[in-house]
Order: sequence, then C-alpha cells, then structure tokens
Amino acid sequence: MDEIAKKHPAQATWDKVMGQIRTEMARQRVHPSRTVVLVPYAQLMQEARSAWLRGQDSAQAHFVPRFETTMNWTRSLGGFEPSGDDLQLDAARDVLTAASMLSRAGLGAYESVLSARVMEAAWSLARTAAAVSPMDRAPWSVRLVAELSTGMDSPVLALEAATAQIALAWTASSNYPSDPVFSAAPDLLVLLEGFQAEPMALALQQRLGERVLVLSLVPPLAAQDVDRGAARVALHTAQDAEDEAHRAAACVLAHLAAGHGPVALVAQDRVLTRRVSAMLGGCGVAVRDETGWKLSTTRAAASLMNLLRACAWDASTDAVLDWLKNSAAFEPLAVTQAEASWRRMGVREWRSVPVNDGVALQVKPLRDSLQAGRPLPRWLADLRCALQSAGQWPGLLLDPAGQAVLDALRLREGAEFEFSDVPTRMSLHEFTAWVSQTLEGASFSPEHPAHAQVVILPLSQLLGRPLSAVVLPGCDEIRLPVSPEPPGMWTPAQRVLLGLPSREQLADAARAAWRYALQFPKVDVLWRQSEGGEHLMASGFVQELRLQQAVELVPDPRVVRTLASQPCAMPSPIGDALPLTRLSSTAYEDLRRCPYRFFALRQLKLQEPDELDLELGKRDFGNWLHHVLKLFHESLNQAPAFELIARVAMINVASEQATQELGLSQSEFLPFAAAWPRVRAGYLQWLADHEASGATFLEAEAWKETPLGRLTLVGKIDRIDRLADGSALVIDYKTEARNTTAQRIKESLEDTQLAFYAALLTDDTLAAAYVNVGEKDATRSYVQPDIVGLRDQLLEGIANDMARIAAGAPMPALGEGKACEFCAARGLCRKDFWELA
Repeated sequence: MDEIAKKHPAQATWDKVMGQIRTEMARQRVHPSRTVVLVPYAQLMQEARSAWLRGQDSAQAHFVPRFETTMNWTRSLGGFEPSGDDLQLDAARDVLTAASMLSRAGLGAYESVLSARVMEAAWSLARTAAAVSPMDRAPWSVRLVAELSTGMDSPVLALEAATAQIALAWTASSNYPSDPVFSAAPDLLVLLEGFQAEPMALALQQRLGERVLVLSLVPPLAAQDVDRGAARVALHTAQDAEDEAHRAAACVLAHLAAGHGPVALVAQDRVLTRRVSAMLGGCGVAVRDETGWKLSTTRAAASLMNLLRACAWDASTDAVLDWLKNSAAFEPLAVTQAEASWRRMGVREWRSVPVNDGVALQVKPLRDSLQAGRPLPRWLADLRCALQSAGQWPGLLLDPAGQAVLDALRLREGAEFEFSDVPTRMSLHEFTAWVSQTLEGASFSPEHPAHAQVVILPLSQLLGRPLSAVVLPGCDEIRLPVSPEPPGMWTPAQRVLLGLPSREQLADAARAAWRYALQFPKVDVLWRQSEGGEHLMASGFVQELRLQQAVELVPDPRVVRTLASQPCAMPSPIGDALPLTRLSSTAYEDLRRCPYRFFALRQLKLQEPDELDLELGKRDFGNWLHHVLKLFHESLNQAPAFELIARVAMINVASEQATQELGLSQSEFLPFAAAWPRVRAGYLQWLADHEASGATFLEAEAWKETPLGRLTLVGKIDRIDRLADGSALVIDYKTEARNTTAQRIKESLEDTQLAFYAALLTDDTLAAAYVNVGEKDATRSYVQPDIVGLRDQLLEGIANDMARIAAGAPMPALGEGKACEFCAARGLCRKDFWELA
C-alpha cells in the first residue's frame, strides 16, 4: 500500500490538504489535539491519519488531529439513547412508530398502506433535520409545513399530503445521535468535502464561523487531466449480465496477475457485483465488501421467511415444502416421500393435504402455534420457539448473516421486551409484513479479510483511496444515468424547500465522481448491450467519452483455454434385470420412441416429480373437461334428456361439480370459463349427431387390466360406447390442435394409444376413435380404421419387445426429433455430447 501511495494521484491531494491544515493550525495557533477533521466516510479516517504522519517528523508524530466522521465524533461527545417517537433509522422500530403516528392522525385505516411510505419519507429527511440544531427544529418545521402542502389541496392528494406532513413533524420532533456536535467547541474544525456538500457540514460552518476550515478532497481537473485519464480507460461491451460479470472478473484477475493491487470493484449493479464477487471468491481472491447488501437477500432471512409463509392459513404446498426441506427437525426421507405423494395427488394448497398424513401431523402443532393474533413481544418469543422446534435456530446462530437477522428482529432471549411499549395485537399477516419490512430495511456486511486484494465500494467512495486499478461494471444507461432520478416521494419544488439535493445537484455529483474515477492508473469500464430481451445503451458518460476522446473497445480480457474434445458414446444399457409386470400405453410409447428412455424412466423409475403449479394450464383444462364429460354422461344415463336446453343445464351442473371436486376456484378457472360456452355447444352438437347414428354411452374413465403372458396391460379408457351393431367403440378425448389429431390417424402404425386401449378389451369386433373437443373449432371424431388389425400387431410387438429385453437386448438411445426435445432423460443419455462425435 505504501508503494502505491508514493505514486498514486490521491497522495498529492492528501499532501496538499494536510499542508493546508497545518498552515491554518499555525495561523490560528491551534494544537493538533484541539483540532477535529471530519472526513466524508469512515474508510478515509485511516487514509487521513497515514497522510498526516507522512508529513510529520518523528518528534511530532504523536501529535495527531482527531480524524473522524460525524458519527464517530458524536459517540465520543456523549452517549445517545433514543426515546419516545424519535426517528431511529431502524426499520424494526420506525415502521411501528410510523403506524402509531398514522393512527394518532386519524389515518389508522391506512396503516398497512402508508406506514412504510411515512418511514421512507422520514428517512429521506433525517440528514437535513439532524443538521438543524435541536432548539431550531420546531420553528423550522412550522415554517416548512405550510409551504410543503402548497398545491396538494385536492382530495386525490390527501394521503400524499398527510404522508409528507407526518414525516416532517416526525423528523422535527426527533432527537438525533449527532445532536451533541452543536454543543462541541473545537479550536479548529476541518470539514473535508466529497463530491456533494453535506447538510451537517454546512450547519457547523455557519455555527462555528472562523473556527471552521472547509477543504475539498476533489482535485480540480484541467482539460489535459481529463484527456490523460481517458487515455487510461479500457472500454468493454458485453452481450448480457452474465457475460458482463465474466468480463469484469477477468479484468480484476488480470490486474492482480500484473501486480496492480488492491483493485476497486465499483458496485453500480449490486446483483452483478455479487456475481463477480462469487467468481473471485471461487478463484481464492480475498474480497472486502464495503457496501454490503440487504439483509432480506441472505439465506438466513429467506429461511426465516419460509417458516412464516408456511404458517399462513392459505399457504401453498410448495411454500410448506420449501420450509420443510430447510428445517433440520424434519426427516429428509419422510419429506421426500410425502412430497412425491402430494404431487401425485395434485395437492396444491396445504389445507387440502390429508389430515392423517405423517408429515402433516408433525407440522400441525408448529403451524397452529403461529396462527392467532398477539402483541409483538409475544410474537417474537413464539417465533423464537418455532425456530428452535423446527431446528432452524442453531443454523442462524452459526451464520454471521443469521446473527444479524436475530439482532435486527430482536429474537435473542429477552430482546423482545424492547417492544413492550407496543401493545397492539398483530395478525400473522401483519407480523409477517413487519418482519419483511425490517429485513428489507437492514443491511448485512460480511467480515472483512485482513488483507484484501479487491475492495467493493460505491463509485463516490473512490475518493481519496490509493487503489491501483478500478473495474467499473454496470456502466449502462439504467445503472449509471447522467441525470439520476432523485430518491423518495418529494417533488422538485419540495426538494428545494426541504434542502434535499436536486436532480441538477445529483447530476453534478455523479459527473464529478465519474471524472474522478477516470484519473486512476488503470480503469476498466464495462456495460451490457441487452437485458430481458431489450436493447440497452451505454451510459451517457461512456458515450460522451467515446465521442470526445475516440476511445475504442478493447479485446475480451478472458483467457481462452483450449480443451480437448471428449465426446461420449451413445448409451446402450441392458434391462433384463429390471423386468416390468405392468405396462401402460404411455410406458410402451416411451419404448417405441426410444429404448433408453424406457429404460431410464420406466425400468429405473427416474421420473421427475410433477409440479404443483398454482396457475392453471392447458393440461388442467383437459383434465377438468374429462371429468365434466364423465359426470355429464353418467347423469344423462340415469336421467335421459333429449332436449338441448335440458342437456345444457345438466352439463353446466357437471362443470360446477367437477370444479369443486378438483379444488379449482372460480378465479383460477376464469380464462377457461370464457371458452366453455363455445366448447359446450360444439360438444353437444357432436353428441346429438353421434347418438343419431345409434351409438349409446356405456362407461367413462374405465380402468382396465388385461393379461399378456407374464405381463399385465393396464390403462384408463376415457369412454366406451356401444354402437348400433352391438360392438364396442373406444373413445379418447383430445383438446389438442385438429392437425395433430389427424396426424395420429394418418400414421396409424406409429400411433400407440388407441390400439393399446383396444387391447384392453377382449371384444373380437370393435371400433376406436379420437374425439377432438376444440375450444375454437367444433367437436369432431377421428375414426381409426382397422383397429382390430392394429391391436393384433401391437400385441405381437409388445410380446416381441418384452422378450428381447428379457433376453438381454441392448436399449440404445435412438430417439429423434420431437421425442428428444422435451425428454426427461436427455440429461442422462447426453445426446448433445455424443451426437458431436
């Protein structure tokens, strides 16, 4: 670091600033021990001390001014204990105070909507309010409150006006940790400014007058300095976020390999930066993250939130499974078996899980303990007990982020009594919202390594840092705008009134930080060209740089490695040791399409579990329609009706019954309900024509089993009718496109389903047809000619295929085309690798 400082541009700035401080101390005859130097942020305290000592001889080295941030200086002046409704910048407490203030203002009905907004508005005003002396805050707020509501008289803006007024009153009535600085009287106070003036610095300058020296750490840059900086910049463009992350990591590694360390990794895009940090960590690079990330994004916070979501009365089965799989108290094997059972049954909502299920019985007492409303301290104590019962507590204690979660939520033993002054009862939903807001408002910073090779920091905190190289990803139009959007709810006029930075001031600060970053010895600037399928432009700063300085793109910094091709052979296992005793049409279809698929999915039983989707799809509509037609025809058999009006009424009753039996809500089924009248009309017209030919309904959803040697053929036939000549008609419903159904009939020897269903019946004479129940087109039959002949050929094929498998015939991966596009066994056969050999 010392070697870097001798050559780094920041060293000249620090030397100049320290020289100015010494000159002012000599002019005012102030001893270093009576001098306080306030730096913009904490990481500069050590840099400032080092810069001071570089200019001191050994005899004077022990006389050093106090280099502090405002917060550090405040702590040394006396302790601060918040009380009452003081704004604490702690979401756990402040969101409750905001709700209390709304209630006292007669807006209790809007607590759930406005509490977070009031808190955020107050937080945005905190630094400005803290810069007003405690004695002047009340008059300050009285002067502003009338002007703040100007132009907000409309009833439409009533809630916005109330939010602003409550936030202002809250910040004005609060005490702050920095209040003791207004009574401090250093002989000399030096304010080192960054890219943007701080309200507290301006307030102290006005109060102390000549005893304040204001110096800037931002050196004035001449045109030639900007040109020289631009010449050191390497521009990289990436295709997408992943490509950008790889290139950024490669830039960092290249700088470290060249001995240019430590390297600054600027956190313009937190998601991207965490990805780069993970890559660097995998390469053994020591990374110090000075920005941290939201506590809500940590694994520990997600684990705790999983518990609360699993306890909701309307929790989905997937939500409960997410929790069970991450809770040590539940046996993994039992959870896996229960999951398979629930997925087979299609249980999407937890309340539909059978009450006598073993895992459900174990879960019930824990869920029941977190159902009723209670005061916040009781909630915290009971949540702690639930975490301990679920086996999650030890994991939180062993994880630094988990400990931060426990501290933020006051979950440690006895910590809940801090909220003993909050008597309001909260429901589980309200408590979960409070927990979520608390975790969202808190930050987590991992432990810093002793000797970091890479420092992750904001762009503005490059100021005064003797870093050898800067890697600046995320320089696109969204993450590095030339004119940043001011945060918070305030209008431009309100920002001026409240003393908050305007858009123009934020733009000036952003430009100053950008120009300063370009002065480092080595700078890499990266941006992506697309995101979410949309084109993305480079930041205006980058475009300006390329236009004015003609800076060109550099080659990809990643090192290309040549890997020897290692294609694998087509798998060809033998399945004689895994004989099947029961065979369905879909299983035999797998064998015909690809022997290896049959081996993997049917003999080894490596089938992926069904998803418990909360959104209905085309398949759900097909299942519902099958059930509706079954109920309708069974009802029609019991009470024959020939008039269309009567049949419409009967099929509508069947549709409502099917919706209830399948556990579908009206809102879920709404997209398909719109098409149902057209589907119903088309089907009833087809039924009338079908019955006119002499056909009658016999049974629906009929489970059939037929022996074939040592094998049993099994299946559920959608419908069986009796034709006019007494023969059976096998029907299979389809809701697919008409062309697909027609293709099945055209390629009769390739179609398995109808021939297999025909094989389940022992009739010597029978017919078979697909009935396409279309949403747009009318219902239509597609008869399979010579079904008896096809059935005989199929039975002969099944017998031959099973005999060859039993004799040890290879089962190669012979699938082609559509059979491979969505095959669940594709990752096992590795066709994408052996196909290139």
